[in-house]
Amino acid sequence: MENVHDFFKQIQLNSQLSLDDIPDLDLYMDQVIQLFENKFDVLKRDEQEKVLTKTMINNYAKGKLFYPIENKKYSKNHLMLIAMIYQLKGALSINDVKTTLHQLNKMITEENFALANLYESYVQLAEDSMQQMKLETEQLMHDVEEHSKSLPSQNADYLQELLLVTSLANMSNYYRRAAEKMVDRIANKMDT
Repeated sequence: MENVHDFFKQIQLNSQLSLDDIPDLDLYMDQVIQLFENKFDVLKRDEQEKVLTKTMINNYAKGKLFYPIENKKYSKNHLMLIAMIYQLKGALSINDVKTTLHQLNKMITEENFALANLYESYVQLAEDSMQQMKLETEQLMHDVEEHSKSLPSQNADYLQELLLVTSLANMSNYYRRAAEKMVDRIANKMDT
């Protein structure tokens, strides 16, 4: 399973749009799409996959996942919100993303909330989580190797990779369920 160890060292699972990546001037939709394509291209599984499309952005706007734009341009705050939406939609339903970001959008529009500090924390926590995941994956690979010793040696590499895939999928489900429970807490507080 050595090649799997190398594989996890090489893949770039975490790519975030940093504040330095976001221009200080407002962007048109095509410029937003190009920025996201350039930044998140490494996360695509194949060349046909799109990071962000006009339809996606329009659906986010219609669904009120971010506050309305002005003069067909997206501000730095919009780009930060779209980056968060991009990451959240990988694990949560669009409705859960909307619930999660509703109060934040309200704070930005009604209280002139400075999003940059929160966003910097978000990006740093994502990086910290990636480092934690690397450590957990190393431990998981060790555990898989231990458990697979009792399996037939024929097709051993496949069986180890199968156990690793199923374990990672289980971990993903546990984290998603925990995130959904947090969304429910946010929704319950909004209702009161």
